[in-house]
Amino acid sequence: MAAVGGTDERAKVAEDGRGLVVVVNTGSGAGGEAGISLPGRPEAALGLLEHELPAAEIVRLEPDADIDKAFGEAAERADVLAVVGGDGTVNAAARAALKHDVPLLAVPGGTFDHFARALGVESAMEAIDAYRSGRLGRVDVSYVAPAAGAGRDEEHLFLNTANFGAYTELVDRRERLQKRIGKWPALAVAAVRTLRHSEPVELQVDGRRARVWLAFVGNCVFGSRGAAPTWRARLDDGRLDVRMITTGRRVPRARAVAAILAGHLHITPGYREWRTSGLEIVAPGGGLRLARDGEVSSLPPAVRFGKHAGALAVLRPAVG
Repeated sequence: MAAVGGTDERAKVAEDGRGLVVVVNTGSGAGGEAGISLPGRPEAALGLLEHELPAAEIVRLEPDADIDKAFGEAAERADVLAVVGGDGTVNAAARAALKHDVPLLAVPGGTFDHFARALGVESAMEAIDAYRSGRLGRVDVSYVAPAAGAGRDEEHLFLNTANFGAYTELVDRRERLQKRIGKWPALAVAAVRTLRHSEPVELQVDGRRARVWLAFVGNCVFGSRGAAPTWRARLDDGRLDVRMITTGRRVPRARAVAAILAGHLHITPGYREWRTSGLEIVAPGGGLRLARDGEVSSLPPAVRFGKHAGALAVLRPAVG
């Protein structure tokens, strides 16, 4: 469990869940192995919430729903906004919670649930306990925005990670395969398939030219040095965790695959890592393809990364 900033604030909570609005993405976590009902999936989590908090309002996201509109409307009338879904759904919920200044309750219900688990919430019952405690913490929110943009409306938020270069394709493939064959086999297959053919991208990184092959930006400092680090000591350290592999004309494909499979990406030639509060990226050849919390989007050629320290209020487990 990652540490979060303490606060004297308390959420407005009720034993029966009155004032809690729960938005459920029933499509999150889909694609598991046939015939297996995984705990933490949205329907199972929803059933427990309805039983334990009968006065809570439940909003089910339809497949074609405008997700930002749904969360915005829910946040407007909520004392606490809860989200049941994966990290992409939690990202949308965080945007609404920030805009309407309401606390967020993350309920595991996706495939990976990185953010909920970082908070120490491993199950729907633990989320219910965190809600009833009313105990709030504040976590950092990172963003990427057009370099020339002004105002928060142009910011694309992320709570976990943002990736570009071959990282985007590698993570996409790993997460698709992991649902069927497990974490480590999926990482191996994704690394081989992606790194065999991917090419570096010509970029300017804080004004310096570089051929970037893999790039990772974490919201707060991550602990491991593998290709897809998942754990953090804190969610409020005010820093971006930047990791890149830059190359010359020869791309070290075989060594990179071996390093990723061994969980030691830092031994790959051209590996760099640093901590910062801001980062500027320019893609002279055109737009930048970026994955934020598992959702891929295209951005303008010049972007800046930054942080809002302690911006998001979250319900956290009543421990310590």
